[in-house]
Amino acid sequence: MDKNIGKKLDGRYEITELIGEGGMADVYKAVDVVDNKVVAVKILKKEFAESEEFLRRFRNESKAIAVLSHPNIVKIYDVGFSEKIQFIVMEYIDGITLKEYMENERVLSWKDAVHFVTQILRALQHAHERGIVHRDIKPQNIMMFTDGTIKVMDFGIAKFAREEGKTATDQAIGTVHYISPEQARGDITDAKSDLYSVGVMLYEMLTGQKPFDTDNPVSIAVMHMHNIAELPRRINPDIPLPLEEIIVHAMEKNPADRYQTALEMLRDIDRFKADPDVHFGYITNQPEQDMKTRYFAAVNDEVPEDFPEEDYTNGNDEIYSENDVYGDTYDEDYDFDEEPEKKKSLFVPVLSAVTVVVIMVAVFFIATLIKNMFTEDKTTSSEFAMPNLVGMDYNQAVEAYPKLDIQVDSTEWSELEKDKIFYQSVPEGDGVKKGEIIKVKVSLGAKTVKVPNVINYHYKTAEEALRADGLEVEFKYQENNDVEEEIVFDTEPGALEEVAPGTTVLVYVSKGKDVEEIEMESFIGKKIEDAKVQCGIWGLSVKTEKKDSSKEEGTILEQSIEEGEKVPADSTITFVVSTGKEPEGTVDMTFYFPGDSTGRFTISGYQNNVKIFESFTLSADYSKENPISVTGKGNDVDVTMVLTNLSNNMTAVLGKYNMNFEEGTFSTISEDIDLAFITVDGMYKAPEPEPEPEPAPAPEPEPETEAPQADDSSSDDAESEDGAEE
Repeated sequence: MDKNIGKKLDGRYEITELIGEGGMADVYKAVDVVDNKVVAVKILKKEFAESEEFLRRFRNESKAIAVLSHPNIVKIYDVGFSEKIQFIVMEYIDGITLKEYMENERVLSWKDAVHFVTQILRALQHAHERGIVHRDIKPQNIMMFTDGTIKVMDFGIAKFAREEGKTATDQAIGTVHYISPEQARGDITDAKSDLYSVGVMLYEMLTGQKPFDTDNPVSIAVMHMHNIAELPRRINPDIPLPLEEIIVHAMEKNPADRYQTALEMLRDIDRFKADPDVHFGYITNQPEQDMKTRYFAAVNDEVPEDFPEEDYTNGNDEIYSENDVYGDTYDEDYDFDEEPEKKKSLFVPVLSAVTVVVIMVAVFFIATLIKNMFTEDKTTSSEFAMPNLVGMDYNQAVEAYPKLDIQVDSTEWSELEKDKIFYQSVPEGDGVKKGEIIKVKVSLGAKTVKVPNVINYHYKTAEEALRADGLEVEFKYQENNDVEEEIVFDTEPGALEEVAPGTTVLVYVSKGKDVEEIEMESFIGKKIEDAKVQCGIWGLSVKTEKKDSSKEEGTILEQSIEEGEKVPADSTITFVVSTGKEPEGTVDMTFYFPGDSTGRFTISGYQNNVKIFESFTLSADYSKENPISVTGKGNDVDVTMVLTNLSNNMTAVLGKYNMNFEEGTFSTISEDIDLAFITVDGMYKAPEPEPEPEPAPAPEPEPETEAPQADDSSSDDAESEDGAEE
C-alpha cells in the first residue's frame, strides 16, 4: 500500500487514493477536511526532493498556477514546501481528456472544435497577460466536462515569460506532435508558441489526423521546423475556408508571421462565427505547383545532419501515463541514441552565417562598452547609472539591459500601450549593480475590454466568461420559443463591443415557453443572487429591501409570497435582504422600584464594560414604575444595568439581561433590585425620636446669718404697729 495514503497533510488534506503517477511527482485524491471537498494533491517524489533542479521546477509550477484565476484553468488551492514534503493542492477534475474525446469522435464538427478552441484561447490569454507561457499545449492537458466546459491543465513546465531558459535543453520540452518550430530549435519561446500548438490541435480536430506524424519523433520535430502541413480542406472538404485560414495563420513557421496574441485569434474566430463567408487573406492565391510545394510537404524519416538533436531532448526523464490527466504527460519515451542517417551537410553555410553574426555582435558589444565607459558613474567600478525604462516594451527592456534583473511587480490598466513599462522601482540615474532586481509595473493597455460573444451559452457559463474578462453581469429573462430554456440569446452591449472594465452587461436569457403559474418555494436563508436567477427563470420580477441583520450580507430574511402559494408567472416578489450589519433597535424595559425607595436615580446599561445607555433622572418619590428604552446593536447581547443614587453617587448592579435589539426583546439573566437600592442607600428611613430633656438640678440652700440687734424704741414702735394691725 502507498505510504502516503491515509496521511493528513498540514492537518487538513487527508489522502485517500493514488490517481496518477509521474516521473517527478505522484498525484493523489484527497479530502479537504476543513472545507469538506474533494481535491487533488501533487506530491514531489522523495528521490527528487533533494535535487535543486527538480525543486525549482516543482516550485515554478505552483508559482505559475497560483497567479491564474480563470474558469477555463484548473484551480490551485494551496501549496506546501517543507524539508520533508513538497505538495500542491489543486482542483479535482472529474471528466475526460480532450484527447480521449477526439479519439472517440475521430473528426469533430467545426462548431464543436471552435467551441473548445475558444475556451482554450481564453485560458491562454489570461495566462499570457500574466507573463506565463504553457509550453506544452496538447489534448492530453485539456479536460472536458459533460457540459462542454474546457479546463486547461498542467502548467508544470510553464515558466514566466521573462525567465525563459537560456539553454535549448531546458526549452524544447513540449510534446513533439504539437511543438512549435522555435521550441523544436531550442529558441526562446513565448505566447506565440502556445498559439502554434493550438493551431495544430484545431488542425487535428477538424481533419482527424496530426499535421506531421511518423515513427521518428526527431523527424516530426524537423517537419515542424521546415515543412508545411497539407491544407486541412484537402483532407476534409467540409471545413469552412475561414477556419482553414485561421489554422494556417496560427501554424506559420516564423512566430512574427502568426497570431501575436490569443486575443487576435479569438477575434478572427468571432468574425468567422458572425460571417461564415469572411476572407482573411492568410492563404494567397498561388500556382498549383507552388501550393503543392508549400502545403504538401514530403514526409520522410530522414533528419538533416545539422539538426541540433541534443537541443531537443527534454533532459528530465519524466514518464507519465497517457491517462494521467494530472501528470506532466508526454506522447512517447524518446530514444535519441541511434544516430539518424545523414544527408548533405549544411555545416559550412551555417558556420559562415554564424561567423557574420558573431562579428556583428562583437562590434556592437565593443561600441556599447566604450559608450558605457564614458557614461557610467565613476564612483564605483561595479555600479552604473540606472537607465530609463518607462515607456519601453517590457520584453525589449529585458533584452536591452541583460545586466539588470527586471521583474514585473504588477500589471495595471494605463494610458500606455499594452506591455509598456510605466513605473520602475529605481529612479533613472541612480547607481545600480549588475544583477540588481528592478521592479517594474507593466501596462495592460487602455482601460477597455471587448465583450465576449456568449450567444448560445448556458447562462452560468456566460456569466463565468464575462466575469473572467472583468465585466459585471445582470440577467434579463424573456420568453423565446426559438431558444432553449436558460440559454443566452443576446447581450447589451453586444459581442465584441469595447467597454470599460467593470461595465455591467445585460444578458438576455431564454425562459423557453410561456409559464402560466408557478408554486412559490421558500428562499429564506438563501442568497439573493440565487433567488433572482430562479425567479428570473420563472418570469417573476424581483424587488429587494435591505434590512440590518447579523446574517451574512445578501441573505434573504423575508419574502412577500409565502412558500406553497401559487402565483402568475408575471408576478412581482419582494425579498427583504440582510445588509450584514449588526441590527440597531430599542428594547423597552420597566423597572419597579421598591415601595419604600426614595430619592433621585439613573439607570445605565453596560456592554463589555462599555456604557451604551443612560436613562434620564428617575424619581422614586413620584412613581414606583419607571419605564426606560435601551438602544443598541445586535440580537444576542448581554447588558448589565447599573443603578446610581444621584444624592451620593453610589452605584450597584440591578441585574444582567440578554438583549435582542433586532426584535426589541430581552430576557433576564440575573436580577436583585431590592439589594441594589439597599446598596446605594436608596431606601426610606423613618426619623429617630428625640430624647426627653433631663430635669434641672435643685438649687443649693444659702448659709444662715445673724440678724442685727434693734434698739428699744424701734421695738416698741413695731409692737404697737402689730397691735394696730390686729
